[in-house]
Amino acid sequence: MTRKRKKKASKGISNLSKTILNILRKERNKTFNYKQIAANLNVNDASSRNQIIKKLHALAAKKDIEEVERGKFKAVINTEYYTGILDLTSKSAGYVISDAFEDDIYIASNNINKALHGDEVELYVYKRRKRGRLEGEITGIIKRAKSEYVGVIQLHKNYAFVVVDGNKMYKDIFIPINKTAQAEDGDKVLVALEDWPDNADSPYGKVLKVLGKPGEHQTEIHAILADYGLPYEFPNEVEDYANAIDTSITADEIKKRRDMRKVLTFTIDPKDAKDFDDALSFEVLDNGNFEIGIHIADVSHYVQEGTILDDEAYERATSVYLVDRVVPMLPEILSNNACSLRPHEEKYTFSAVFELNNKAEVLNQWFGRTVTYSDARFAYEEAQAIIETKSNSIPQDVSLTGEAYLADQAIADAILKLDELAKKMRSKRMRSGAISFDKVEVKFDLDQENNPVGVFFKTSKDANKLIEEFMLLANKKVAEFVGKKRPEKTFIYRVHDEPDETKLYALQNVVSKFGYKLNLKDRKSTTASLNSLLTDVVGKKEQNLVDTLAIRTMSKAEYTTQNIGHYGLAFDYYSHFTSPIRRYPDVMAHRLLQQYLDGGKSANESIYEEKCKHSSNMEYLATKAERDSIKYMQIRFMQDHENEEFVGVISGVTDWGIYVEIISNKCEGMVRIRDIKDDYYEFDESQYAIIGRETKNMYQLGDEVVVTVKETDLVKKHLDFNLIGKHH
Repeated sequence: MTRKRKKKASKGISNLSKTILNILRKERNKTFNYKQIAANLNVNDASSRNQIIKKLHALAAKKDIEEVERGKFKAVINTEYYTGILDLTSKSAGYVISDAFEDDIYIASNNINKALHGDEVELYVYKRRKRGRLEGEITGIIKRAKSEYVGVIQLHKNYAFVVVDGNKMYKDIFIPINKTAQAEDGDKVLVALEDWPDNADSPYGKVLKVLGKPGEHQTEIHAILADYGLPYEFPNEVEDYANAIDTSITADEIKKRRDMRKVLTFTIDPKDAKDFDDALSFEVLDNGNFEIGIHIADVSHYVQEGTILDDEAYERATSVYLVDRVVPMLPEILSNNACSLRPHEEKYTFSAVFELNNKAEVLNQWFGRTVTYSDARFAYEEAQAIIETKSNSIPQDVSLTGEAYLADQAIADAILKLDELAKKMRSKRMRSGAISFDKVEVKFDLDQENNPVGVFFKTSKDANKLIEEFMLLANKKVAEFVGKKRPEKTFIYRVHDEPDETKLYALQNVVSKFGYKLNLKDRKSTTASLNSLLTDVVGKKEQNLVDTLAIRTMSKAEYTTQNIGHYGLAFDYYSHFTSPIRRYPDVMAHRLLQQYLDGGKSANESIYEEKCKHSSNMEYLATKAERDSIKYMQIRFMQDHENEEFVGVISGVTDWGIYVEIISNKCEGMVRIRDIKDDYYEFDESQYAIIGRETKNMYQLGDEVVVTVKETDLVKKHLDFNLIGKHH
């Protein structure tokens, strides 16, 4: 006799109403019957089916869904749907930033619905009865922010998981055992998201590349690049294509260009520069004015549209400058050889040539393709020595380029005159409302193994500012030439919107703690008081903090075909024209300018706007990668200083701790509130401080404190400090 199998008591399906609504809303133009819902939920027993049928009719009775025809149901759309970008907090809840709302929309963790940080999402919004604030539920993912992640693999017998670096990914990625690419347990890997089935807790992925062992230098640098989707080598076919280009200077090509090889021309660059984008030429005219040429590598001569080389350059859109390397936009044969304006070599250039008088006013201008010859190459330090000593004799310890210690008198005179003109242009710019950010850059001295053995700060001196002013002049005049005289023509502009008013008031709040004032009455008073603030803090302990906060008040500069001017530079027209070896927008600007000089018709605006968006986005990713590599190197540097005491400035205050930036090396780490044992500290947002409950002891933004290194974590890029106390 066959034994009757005992029927399992069926559990109710949890959250069934919400689940059904989610399924119907997700594909709100489709109808579903109970079988399709059951298949979606991966259930097929009679009890579950009955529950689904009952719930469908109950929801239809409440008018949450409608029965379109017998047994077929569809979502009722009685709410407006919005789109936005999800910004996840570390606890898997987050906010959606949407143009439709002034404030960000809070999304609870149970309403994230498999969206990930940075995704473009669809959501519907409702008001919470208790708190009265707007909240939302994500109803669809329009576009994933990224499909590749970096993390550490954990191997099990029949499967693996990748634990993603950083705290923005709230799920580990499940990897079938046949998709681990022979990674060993604990390896750092690059993984691609492949799927996230409805009934799966974790997304599914496959390992694309094994990056190495966590904590090793090459592994961590490659991981930074991989995390932002930035390449670190060129495909072979691109290298082969570039190597096959004819880079010789031919008589035929020279005939098509303005020949400026006999005009005194030189470059001024950092001592360790490998590519020289720009050169200056200088000539005194018979009328006593000066003809100054800004000569830029003619990259678009070699990088032709529609080639694999152009496609690769566009995809990269920018060179990436990490602490120990440059990841170039163009293969080396171009970036360091053919396009690099090296001394004593003839080069094809694209030039902006100006006639200036002694007041640094532009009287005439000319744009076009040229051929030039660089007579000399200077490091900034050498040009600076000429400016400071007002002579052509460069001290031996300053000469860094391997050229003669004695500069040619004509070149020295040219540098001194250019410096004089640059200072006049700069002061005119400042009077027009430009903002002067001379933020200190942190650089590392690295040994043969890329270990950081020292930290130094790079500041901008007269020689740097000389080059900067003439590059600004070329960028501004090229943009004016198209935008002012041919406003109907599509062009690439570098724009910078006005600062965010609320951020300016927040800055005013912070700087008032240090005794500074901002006058935010109108644009002129705002820029004037910002400039005096930035001048007043130079050399003070709070300088880096104030510089950083002031930069944060600014909008982000970006590329677009819609010109709104450049607030920070106080220019109505501005473009990027002077660095085509390392920036793709400059290549596009060269092509468009030549097209219009030849009398060509306007380029397609929507195509170029798309290219601008891509370029802005790649610039943003490159900047983040650069910052991550600095942070990584700072942590490596601090590993060797574990028992030392350092004086630092409190650079940030949160409810979980204070950030401290060490004055001597600009390394920033965190002191966690729970690690400060002399009292129970609470965060006071209004005072940018934490305050001891019993002692009323206060640690405030800008205070100098003494810290030691508590923990350095290269993999998570965390630097934790112990707080010793205030610095007296």
